[in-house]
Amino acid sequence: MLVGSLRRASYARKIARYAVGCFPEGYDASIVEIRDLPLYDFDYDDPEVADKPVPPEYTAFRETIKASDGVLFVTPENNRAIPACLKNAIDVGSKPNSDVAWKHLPAGIISHSVGRMGGYSSQKNLRLALSYFDMPTPGQPEVFLGQSPTLISDDGIIAEESTARFLRDYISRFAELVEKQTSEPQTQRSATGL
Repeated sequence: MLVGSLRRASYARKIARYAVGCFPEGYDASIVEIRDLPLYDFDYDDPEVADKPVPPEYTAFRETIKASDGVLFVTPENNRAIPACLKNAIDVGSKPNSDVAWKHLPAGIISHSVGRMGGYSSQKNLRLALSYFDMPTPGQPEVFLGQSPTLISDDGIIAEESTARFLRDYISRFAELVEKQTSEPQTQRSATGL
């Protein structure tokens, strides 16, 4: 799971922690931290640039994503778009061109906002960025959590049972997509991926 907020007490992180517990038995769902990724700079991946080696944080992140069977994004909305830290993580995973970490990896998206629109713009922004990598996603309904401060308590409890049920259903559908992808022959992803 990738959380599009670096703040320790963010609503996105609380939602992600709740989501970890919603995965079916046998899943090893965990949050992959993106806070220490240096800003993406193509010089790191350009073979013509010898004095800027690839940061070890890039390598560790890319290998973690490639070793995953799927990735669930939990993101707030910042200024009608995805937070810069999440876009940076997507960019880091998108290189080198010959070994893109995201390619064909199942993706789920949960967006939220403190307002009523539930992070609609950030989710659409994120979907646009991910569409380049042919990442399958669960179908409708999408998850837009509006007025997030009223949805989840400080100790990570979802206040409304209907919201909790909706999240559990989405994660169940995401898990089914991951299972379907992992059961298909490895025609699209490298041996280190699915």
